[in-house]
Amino acid sequence: MDLPDRGHRRHPRGHPQAQAAARAGADVIAVIRSTGQSLLDYVPEGATRTGYAGTYATQENFRLMRAALDDVSAELGRYVRLTNYASGLCMPEIAVLAGLERLDMMLNDAMYGILFRDINPRRTFVDQRFSRMVHARAGIIINTGEDNYLTTADAVDEAHTVTVSQLLNETLAKEAGLEDWQLGLGHAFEIDPDVPESFRLELAHALLARNLFPDAPLKWMPPTKHMTGDVFRGYLLDGFFNLAGALTGQGILLVGMMTEAVVTPWLSDRDLALRNVRYVLNSAGNLAEDFAPPPGGFIDKRAHTVLTEAVALLERIADHPDGLIQAIADGTFGITKRPADGGKGLDGVVVTGPDAYNPALQLLEGSDA
Repeated sequence: MDLPDRGHRRHPRGHPQAQAAARAGADVIAVIRSTGQSLLDYVPEGATRTGYAGTYATQENFRLMRAALDDVSAELGRYVRLTNYASGLCMPEIAVLAGLERLDMMLNDAMYGILFRDINPRRTFVDQRFSRMVHARAGIIINTGEDNYLTTADAVDEAHTVTVSQLLNETLAKEAGLEDWQLGLGHAFEIDPDVPESFRLELAHALLARNLFPDAPLKWMPPTKHMTGDVFRGYLLDGFFNLAGALTGQGILLVGMMTEAVVTPWLSDRDLALRNVRYVLNSAGNLAEDFAPPPGGFIDKRAHTVLTEAVALLERIADHPDGLIQAIADGTFGITKRPADGGKGLDGVVVTGPDAYNPALQLLEGSDA
């Protein structure tokens, strides 16, 4: 493997953990951003180990982490991908830094900042379009955040809102120039395990997403909301999640931790989680070839119900004069209401004039006009 020579470098804390995860079989390493960075209207600079529940996303930290993963990639003989977050008030700026420093994936959702960080809807949609144009040109895979809806809304009753959001995210992404292979559309394994037939329902939802977007990798999140602190039950739930991922051919399978929502996982917890994934994928990784729920069966009917509800919701959004903006204000997604003129960052948005010319947009759109 021919990787660039980065010369001498200093690795902050976290690099040994990332390299250990790669050696244990992880294909993608996500670096968690400091809580609240999405609300900073500037990008911090330099190598830093500071932050709460994560570390600040900076260009230097991107460079150092990519260099560390280049090292372990050369050691292992396979390329290890790196992901971070392009969201919040500096979504476009961080997208540019990710492209410059060779990140492979970025969390980038059309509505996450609106719903969960109370960033103004208009600001968010302007920023997400530019950031996705950058991602398209840089060859970065985006990961969308529909899984977050199911932490605030019921995963059965509101399953159709996830499908609607996936379709909206796909449309907005393709308008910005992203291709199918770059669409890590999100969903999650968040149905209460005490609900009868919960695993069959999860399979129906996952298979629906897989069939709606056959050429997209899809990003599937493990159970979080219903993890109780019982590590044995949690480990079993994560095994069921991994099995559903294998059965339905999910492309980006996040790793569930048995100590999820209890403590920050120890390295030993992460090692066990990766062992769980390896066992399931090694023993059942090709089951998608054999798994075909019968027409008219439980899984087929459930998928049809969710899709029908999603189409009805899309029609209501399309028929409203203010469309998606009003749907967000009504609390359609994640049962969270965000008015069009509320939230943070609206003062940074201006209406462009009829003769406005932005050479950066022209370049990213591939137009000389």
